[in-house]
Amino acid sequence: MKFDRLFTSAEAGASEGVSYVPRTSRIINPDGTIVFEAKDIMVPENWTQVAVDIIAQKYFRKAGVPAKLKKVPEDGVPVWLQRSEADTEALASLAEEDRYGMECNAQDVFHRMAGCWAYWGWKHNYFSDEQSAKVFYEELIHMLASQMAAPNSPQWFNTGLNWAYGIEGPAQGHHYCDPATGEVLRSQNAYERPQPHACFIQSVSDDLVNEGGIMDLWINEARIFKFGSGTGSNFSNLRGANEPLSGGGKSSGLMSFLKIGDRAAGAIKSGGTTRRAAKMVILDADHPDIEEFINWKVREEQKVAALVAGSRMCNRHMNAVISACNPENHAELNGGLYQPKNNAELRSAVHMARMSGVPDNYIHRALQLAKQGYKEIIFEELDTDWEGEGYATVAGQNSNNTVRLNDKYMRALEENGTWNLTRRTDGVSVKEMAAKDLWDQIGHAAWCSADPGLQFDTTINDWHTCPTDGRINASNPCSEYMFLDNTACNLASMNLMRFLDTETGAFQVDEYRHAIRLWTVVLEISVLMAQFPSKDIAKRSYLYRTLGLGYANLGTLLMVLGIPYDSPQAEAWCGSLTSIMTGCSYTTSAEIASEVGPFPRYEANSEDMLRVVRNHRRASYAAPPAEYENISKAPAGIDPSHCPPYLLSAARQAWDNALEMGKLHGFRNAQATVIAPTGTIGLVMDCDTTGIEPDFALVKFKKLAGGGFFKIINQSVPVALRRLGYDEEEVKEIIAYCRGRGSLTNAPHINPESLAEKGFTEKALETVEAAIESAFELQFAFSKYTLGEDFCREKLGLSDEQLSDWSLNILEAIGFTHEEIREANDYVCGLMMLEGAPHLKEEHFDIFDCANKCGREGKRYISPMAHVRMMASAQPFISGSISKTINLPNEATIEDIQELYLESWRRMTKAIALYRDGSKLSQPLSSQIEGGLFDDLDDKGTTESAPVRVAQQIVRRYMYQTKRRKLPTRRAGYTQKAVVGGHKVYLRTGEYEDGNIGEIFIDMHKEGAAFRSLMNCFAISISLGLQHGVPLDEFVDAFVFTRFEPGGIVEGNQHIKMSTSIIDYIFRELALSYLGRDDLVQVKPEDLRGDTIGRPSDEIPEFDAESEEVIDTISEGTGADVPRSEHLHLGNLGGNGSTSAEVEETAAPAVADDNIRTDTSVRAGTMNTAAQAQDEAKAKGYEGEACTDCGHFTLVRNGTCLKCMTCGSTSGCS
Repeated sequence: MKFDRLFTSAEAGASEGVSYVPRTSRIINPDGTIVFEAKDIMVPENWTQVAVDIIAQKYFRKAGVPAKLKKVPEDGVPVWLQRSEADTEALASLAEEDRYGMECNAQDVFHRMAGCWAYWGWKHNYFSDEQSAKVFYEELIHMLASQMAAPNSPQWFNTGLNWAYGIEGPAQGHHYCDPATGEVLRSQNAYERPQPHACFIQSVSDDLVNEGGIMDLWINEARIFKFGSGTGSNFSNLRGANEPLSGGGKSSGLMSFLKIGDRAAGAIKSGGTTRRAAKMVILDADHPDIEEFINWKVREEQKVAALVAGSRMCNRHMNAVISACNPENHAELNGGLYQPKNNAELRSAVHMARMSGVPDNYIHRALQLAKQGYKEIIFEELDTDWEGEGYATVAGQNSNNTVRLNDKYMRALEENGTWNLTRRTDGVSVKEMAAKDLWDQIGHAAWCSADPGLQFDTTINDWHTCPTDGRINASNPCSEYMFLDNTACNLASMNLMRFLDTETGAFQVDEYRHAIRLWTVVLEISVLMAQFPSKDIAKRSYLYRTLGLGYANLGTLLMVLGIPYDSPQAEAWCGSLTSIMTGCSYTTSAEIASEVGPFPRYEANSEDMLRVVRNHRRASYAAPPAEYENISKAPAGIDPSHCPPYLLSAARQAWDNALEMGKLHGFRNAQATVIAPTGTIGLVMDCDTTGIEPDFALVKFKKLAGGGFFKIINQSVPVALRRLGYDEEEVKEIIAYCRGRGSLTNAPHINPESLAEKGFTEKALETVEAAIESAFELQFAFSKYTLGEDFCREKLGLSDEQLSDWSLNILEAIGFTHEEIREANDYVCGLMMLEGAPHLKEEHFDIFDCANKCGREGKRYISPMAHVRMMASAQPFISGSISKTINLPNEATIEDIQELYLESWRRMTKAIALYRDGSKLSQPLSSQIEGGLFDDLDDKGTTESAPVRVAQQIVRRYMYQTKRRKLPTRRAGYTQKAVVGGHKVYLRTGEYEDGNIGEIFIDMHKEGAAFRSLMNCFAISISLGLQHGVPLDEFVDAFVFTRFEPGGIVEGNQHIKMSTSIIDYIFRELALSYLGRDDLVQVKPEDLRGDTIGRPSDEIPEFDAESEEVIDTISEGTGADVPRSEHLHLGNLGGNGSTSAEVEETAAPAVADDNIRTDTSVRAGTMNTAAQAQDEAKAKGYEGEACTDCGHFTLVRNGTCLKCMTCGSTSGCS
């Protein structure tokens, strides 16, 4: 194939128009603690800080990169394209610690990927000459640097590590197919052939232990999950409950095995980072266990609710029974203390316990313990936290569940007919039911738990390019890849905004076509060079060579063009751009076939594939339904009246060319395109929107290079306003209405003049002004953490009692009214919406509508049905499907959900997933609903603040032992040294004779007197609590995940590698040592990465500088009588633990230093409770859940998955 330059020139090469500058990447927790930091990394100058952070934290190879390289000569390969490996002679001249390191230049990452693709393409004759290979290589580097396109994450992780650096590692059980012979071979090296595929579909047979059976599937799933990819399977072949077995027994049913797989998926962190694996479970609607499957998650959610409520009831009432048996309160009862007949308080407690459903056995147990002298029962109360024990106890939480519906069922539903559930073994009907009954169960389950989604089997197989070889039964977890079982797909997406001329509004079709051609070849070469997790997948990937090219940023493109997402014009743009993409991709596939041949199974399926291509072409011409071949329903074509003529012409020409080329040469790939979620790679490309989604909020919080955030209006808003004809002054005022002025100057009521009258100094006002830039609301800029407690006491006259109140609002406390604060907040921080903005015409409101309501007062959002219409406009031009979640408000009904499902089928989409706000027990309702919903029913009224109500839910009260348990004078324990965020910390423990912990000591190396003393006092208070009977796990639950500086990377502890604060680190360590809580520790960061599939043999381990010193010691007093801790878990710790003196009852207070500010160190206190953070996140347009990687409440829906807008982590497979 011949390639010409469009984005580069022969003189400038790949760096055409791109300059690289040194930047610092810091991933910072909301409280300011550092999670990751890389200094002086080279990146393209125009990249935002978010994109820099993503490539530095997630995509830079963290270890094993040689400092010196040499080329490996290879016959027939140009020198510039030859592989590289470590230059051992040159490395020998360097200090040992300088020989290997991490990638620190984005150019190196672009080079290793583009070079690897060009290398494999050259070796297998994809280029007509060396110049074309060079152009291919340089154009791709330019596109990556210019954020025009990006491959899926596994490519960034794995591609080119062996080609560029010579990195090798032991094989991991993968296979590949020899391109010349088609023979499946076992990989001999983990890196020579990368694993670039993100999406897998696997079959499962009705067999327990043999290859291809149930248990074999769990093994293959584990291999896929471990390396960060996702997989889906249709389980309809498995027999239902009570079906006969060959040995004479009866099957335990599908659900019993699904629960095993769910447990396995939950135990394997996807890519080593997230709790939930990316998994899809699909079941046909006629399976005998379909009803149980539909209601699976509903029932499991009910179990969580029962566990939470039951644990609270048991704790409350069992302790009430024990309290009623306190002899000090009932001395007059003598022997009748434990008899309900004689003890009225006990009788009442037992009665209330039984009325609340506490089992009689447990009531009796409480009485027995009371007789034995116990004063209370420690009964753990569970909560609805997704990461908590409640959800960990139940099943069904680690997959997306989907029901397969065919047109036979849908017709029965429309005609109020019946539906049969049939046995898998012999096809005999086991139940006849009304189709409407099953439909109602689906609607109710989706309303309650957001699952199941639906896939429309007939529609999917109508557009199947290879039906001769079998049906399409399943999809990947995000539902965009749908093809034969045991196949895989690698993804790439183009950033549509990079092809738009924002001045003229013209879409640059020629550049778009050029990019499509290049990236189709990239994905085809990726199939050629890849290794796969099983033999079947390797073979079928060779036979069919399915690709997944897509795009991102459609929502931003439409907003910039001034086109409402919910409009016929938007649908026409979407259809035409999608049509161009897939038509041109298939044309390129046919061009490749003319050079190297079509995919091996093309001849057997050629008639069907050409039929599908003809139907795609007919959709571009909006042909009447009668013209389509062998499809059950006609698609939505491109409406010429709403599509720009040049786009319509290009869309039709793309399919004219694809059909003509396909007839002549066949196609190299059985599928070419999908619309993927574009999660992390969307952030690398600085996309405001992902895939086919609209924007989720008008105001976003962008990251600063030095840490922290600043608030900006979406980049598409001012451009759209100018294109709509608003002048600069009007644009400025509209943006100020939405974003705020960012300053107190001229603000109503609360301004520098009024604050000066309240006692604010110039310095205090400067501090507040600086805090406003990143403040969500005005009150957050006026906090004791920003101003300092001394200032609040001395200048503002606030009392200690006020300062200790979690719900303190300083502006209210110094005399401003709610109305004054609201008006000032609107002026300074903005309303974060455009509804009611000055100058903005009402007819333009819908252009700026988002998926969610904007701000706290926004009422507008995109209609859920508009999402269905947009999917329907793209689906006729996609080989696979579309990953998208339709968001619904909490007030949506079951009928609303059923109507969306039905309309989706009618409009010929292949799948649909939706999410109703608050449908998951673990997800709180939006703040507008949650606040005060049941407060008027509370006996205490509504006087308590939201943080206090949250605190009351999580604080467990203990009746501490009245007598302190003394520690032995000579005791066991251990000392653990670590470096947390660059600060040395020494933790020492003291133990009782039975091995339980009784005291801790914390010492900081070279810390200020105030902080060091504070840690000492903290250790004393914890020790006193332990000696008075407070369980260690209560302290662990209270202090793990607290966030303040110093924090971040942990050195010197082989189990804990990251912490959010010193306190967080200490209680992670204690939890591991004394409670066995290995769920709170990590392994090395490089072992957690999705690209880690082996360790290079020459990788150099890291050592603490102190551990390299050789010190001769003489050990004394190590006889058998010396107490030894049983909790030492570090392999090379010497010594016998601590023998320090017992903690004293009192301690001198730490000396205060007025010159020391501890703003960030106390930020992890009680300023923002979880509920406040969730409310704030919801108002910003986020989902209201915390990211499991970085802790930020910045998760947004991303296709059928979740994506963090701060660190880029996703719960999906892209």
